[in-house]
Amino acid sequence: MNSKIHVKKGDTVIVLNGKDESKKGKVLAVYPDNGRVLVEGVNMSTKHKKPKSQTQQGGIIHQESPIHSSKVMLVCPRCGKPTRVGKKVLESGEKDRVCKKCNEVIDTIKEVKKG
Repeated sequence: MNSKIHVKKGDTVIVLNGKDESKKGKVLAVYPDNGRVLVEGVNMSTKHKKPKSQTQQGGIIHQESPIHSSKVMLVCPRCGKPTRVGKKVLESGEKDRVCKKCNEVIDTIKEVKKG
């Protein structure tokens, strides 16, 4: 599967469709192997937890589940609108993530060269 995902940990995203449509949240984790992201407060699932010891308490826990990365869109920190992400290569060889709506730089991508 495609291992490149357009958002990264710490980005603010908006959900495009599904039961949590138009909810905003922060990306907590990215799973590039299966193309999913974990977003704060989105796709909540119920888990029944059994107590492991006498001191630990069991019960019903609500936690986030990963959703597919194609269902989220980055919210630009400058203009505050949901936007696609463009990439601009600098002379030094580094890449910038760029907002397609306001053309402002979101952040710089630090690439690790293999080999």
